[in-house]
Amino acid sequence: MHMKVQNVMTTDVASVEQDTPFKDIAELLIAREVSAVPVVDAGRRVVGVVSEADLLRKEEFRDQFYREGYRPPLRARLRDRLAGHAGHAEARGEVAADLMSTPAHTVGPGTTVVTAARLMDEHGVKRLPVTDDEGGLVGIVSRRDLLKVFVRGDEDISREVRDDVLTHSLWIETSDVKVATCRGVVTLSGHLRLRSEARLAARMVRRVNGVVDVVDEIGYDEDDTPRWQAS
Repeated sequence: MHMKVQNVMTTDVASVEQDTPFKDIAELLIAREVSAVPVVDAGRRVVGVVSEADLLRKEEFRDQFYREGYRPPLRARLRDRLAGHAGHAEARGEVAADLMSTPAHTVGPGTTVVTAARLMDEHGVKRLPVTDDEGGLVGIVSRRDLLKVFVRGDEDISREVRDDVLTHSLWIETSDVKVATCRGVVTLSGHLRLRSEARLAARMVRRVNGVVDVVDEIGYDEDDTPRWQAS
């Protein structure tokens, strides 16, 4: 439960320094097949992020490719610019410090994947550098990494629900509760003494990594729910 960024992040991180030229940044993005890289200082502390969009934000390049609504893939545009415009970029001295977006939005290794996903959505980014307490780069987490949480096998999910949630996390007798998982949807059936216990079990199962939804079919002997909560 509550899987952390450190469980899914990539530790082999492509990064650049503040004085890395435009051409070297573009070639790195193409070679590593990534859309952005962190920019670090001499102490490997993250000071910004430079993306494909940052490299292509120059007015003359936008005019060249956006006429008549034509929008080729970013990486293809980078290759074209390297072929025909790299000399101009180098002449202007474009380096990472001039091109990067700053401050960088980062997360720590202990951040939950849910929090990381919310930060990506809030800031409109596809990946977040992962930093230690001193701001040093230790990894990077992408949207694709976060999706790993939801591709767990059904049996693996059922096992965690039975062993961690029902057996160890709930201080109640749950031996009559049955668990079945299909494509991430967990169905709970069987019997508990109180309705509040059945509700609690369903809520905790929803927090298990990889659970898409919970179907609560647990019966109970006594409805101990206050009237204002009964619906």
